[in-house]
Amino acid sequence: MSAAMKTPDLPLLHVRVARKQAVAADICAFDLVPLDGGTLPAFGAGAHIDVHLAPAGASALVRQYSLCNAPGETHRYQIGVLREASSRGGSRTLHDDVHEGQLLSISAPRNHFPLAPQASHSLLLAGGIGITPMLAMAEHLAATGEAFALHYCARSRSRAAFLDRLDSARHAAQVALHFDDEAPAQRLQLPALLAGQPPGTHLYVCGPKGFIDAVLGTARSQGWPEAQLHCEFFSADAGPRDSDAGFEVELASSGRVVQVPKGQSIAQALTAAGVPVMVSCEQGVCGTCLTGVKSGLPDHRDAYLTPEEQAANDQMLICCSRSKSACLVLAL
Repeated sequence: MSAAMKTPDLPLLHVRVARKQAVAADICAFDLVPLDGGTLPAFGAGAHIDVHLAPAGASALVRQYSLCNAPGETHRYQIGVLREASSRGGSRTLHDDVHEGQLLSISAPRNHFPLAPQASHSLLLAGGIGITPMLAMAEHLAATGEAFALHYCARSRSRAAFLDRLDSARHAAQVALHFDDEAPAQRLQLPALLAGQPPGTHLYVCGPKGFIDAVLGTARSQGWPEAQLHCEFFSADAGPRDSDAGFEVELASSGRVVQVPKGQSIAQALTAAGVPVMVSCEQGVCGTCLTGVKSGLPDHRDAYLTPEEQAANDQMLICCSRSKSACLVLAL
């Protein structure tokens, strides 16, 4: 993922939940349709939407979900949501409290995970709920007649979403399934798969961080060019660490200094001090809280900036990243 600036505020779209369906253990699909029966903004494969879930009077609860229906469809958006055991409210709310007929507010689609134009071949690797953006990618590639293969890894068939859809798709022959609890011969042989790809192949991977790290690590060890590697995380390694310490942030516009104690994010500390900041996912993946750094050394813990952007240390995600220096001066 990459970001050059904060995502601008966009008008919200108001939709109705036309269908809620269990598509695997702990995974529900939601079909969202416009209230007036018209059309929704077009989107490209790999795009996501923000879903606003907080009840009236509550603090903001906004979560990002990939669109998994065919990009040519504008009469609906479809998302697939895994109920997370450690849910901070988003997936739990959708599973337990959102029902067919309910109205929701969402953003227009944004795409930080697009398909590369004119790739000679595309290899799609999905782990668990990471199948959602890959469904739209596969639909697009099949519709345009482009060469691709999709490999879907899950713990078991019962926990693999949208299997019926994949089995009946026109591109079913280009889909391979891999399950941890089935015969060893059908499991993903990652080094051999990557080594056997034709020159110019673009690799797309989405799923748990460990899965993505394994795929990208193997690709890099085989000399894949960075320009041909594309990933999307659903969460970053942004949790608290024993080595965390407090630090200060200074607002460049006013010189005001705010203390950030251990156990509190920069965004939380600023909000508590009455400094308005934009946050959304609070997990370092969406880029909403991207903030310029004037001086100091950030401790990057996001999955949004590229390694090169992190190394530049001139921007950071204040919802999860911390500081390696005693003070950070932020462009606020």
